[in-house]
Amino acid sequence: MTGDARATAVLRNEHRLILKVLGVLERILDASLADAGHPATPDTEALGDCIAFFRLFTDACHHGQEEGVLFEALIDRGMPRTTGPIGVMLTEHEQGRAHVRAMAAALERAQHGGAEAWTALGQAGRDYIALLRRHIMKEDGVLFEMADRMITGPACREVCDRYHMACLEKLEGRTKAELEQLAESLLERYPPSRD
Repeated sequence: MTGDARATAVLRNEHRLILKVLGVLERILDASLADAGHPATPDTEALGDCIAFFRLFTDACHHGQEEGVLFEALIDRGMPRTTGPIGVMLTEHEQGRAHVRAMAAALERAQHGGAEAWTALGQAGRDYIALLRRHIMKEDGVLFEMADRMITGPACREVCDRYHMACLEKLEGRTKAELEQLAESLLERYPPSRD
């Protein structure tokens, strides 16, 4: 466990990286799909890398840690699974998975031609960006604040120690460090504007 003794510290740090990659996706969509149905040399490699990051890092690892570790610890302390903050977060995780699947399917179709596929990719991407930004704001501002009050001391250490194991087998042969490097390479290719 790091020096930050909050049960959500790891997850909050991952949120910052996820938000940065959402910004990359937004910049790619703005540059490539600005004219609906007529992409201007879309960067299919970067789009594929974003989708891989969201599928493996954001969902398999990050959401896996939330669902398999944090949410279970909160449920053990009396928070309901299907209603309230956890119920909302689980529903939004499913919505996010659907958007990522839609992006992946649209990218596959787009690479074989077809303006409708680019339109579908742009819509799914923008829906995902909006969903995840709201989702992260709710988690950081509501659920994680509650979690940090409910899970303290030895229980906090136990939860934090379990995060690493929660996503190890779900990364399809990649490591979390490799996925973080993928995010950094995307940020180098599509840095935020300095406005």
